Amino acid sequence: MKMTTPLLDVKNLRVDLPTERGMLHAVRGIDFHVNRGEMLCLVGESGCGKSMTSLALMGLLPRKAVRTADHIRFDGVDLQTLPERDMTALRGARMAMIFQEPMTSLNPSYTLGDQLCEALRAHRKVSAAEARDRAVHLLERAGVPQAAERLRQYPHQLSGGLRQRVMIAMALMCGPDLIIADEPTTALDVTIQAQILRLIRELQKEFGTAVVFITHDLGVVARIADRVAVMYAGEVIETAPVGELFARPTHPYTRGLLNCIPVRGKTLPGSHLQAIPGVVPSLVGNVQGCAFANRCPQVQTACAQTPPYVAVNAQHAARCVAAQLPMAEAA
Repeated sequence: MKMTTPLLDVKNLRVDLPTERGMLHAVRGIDFHVNRGEMLCLVGESGCGKSMTSLALMGLLPRKAVRTADHIRFDGVDLQTLPERDMTALRGARMAMIFQEPMTSLNPSYTLGDQLCEALRAHRKVSAAEARDRAVHLLERAGVPQAAERLRQYPHQLSGGLRQRVMIAMALMCGPDLIIADEPTTALDVTIQAQILRLIRELQKEFGTAVVFITHDLGVVARIADRVAVMYAGEVIETAPVGELFARPTHPYTRGLLNCIPVRGKTLPGSHLQAIPGVVPSLVGNVQGCAFANRCPQVQTACAQTPPYVAVNAQHAARCVAAQLPMAEAA
């Protein structure tokens, strides 16, 4: 079987932020990869480092943040070695991002047409008319009605759902190889959320774009992911194909997340939902051993040491000493 090189390959990525209380280790040595045309979901609770990871990949971290990694390879090129001029040329053209809140991402002073066409004309040698035609086409594909007329409107004149569709169209303007979507449906109601998820999946398949989709919602993961990377306290603690993860979760945190989801026909109306006890440890200063140990029902002496990243099978791995045990014993 021929091995393909990942489009994005991240090794030992760390992001540190100085605070008044000390150094905050927001991302703590994570590894993951994304293949061409693949949908990878980064999932975890708020504060686990998902958004900092996305900003680190795009080179958009706060000024005082410190990013280090063994490598961040995009199509074979280590992004850490690129001067800012080359990174600027890459952003928007081959790597694009859909942010969480479109109203703060779109410029209220410019029309939608100006904002959609700007990136294309900056990265591609096209005329204003060609850029406009591309914008209209992508707005139509994104489900925006009266697309041509929308180009003359401003962001405040659109609903939240339409603004997010505009952001999706904007991300696709230059035909990027990779899109990073940072919780793009969080601010939307459930009905619009379902439409946007369906749209992202359809466009990803149509254009063959790789997507890193960041979310805290396992229901979203089940609907759109090819593979999943579960994050906790700045680390990737489990990776697997989506079906494998839901059928055979290995890390106690992953199992805890899945147990918190109400199951139709099993969870009785009015009954208490399960929750993971305890709180996430502070990431200021050094974190010793397994970060989940203070909340884990399977904690043992070995958890005081940094847990190994254990291969469950060829496509499934977990950062847990319990992953080294036979499945019946670990459950």
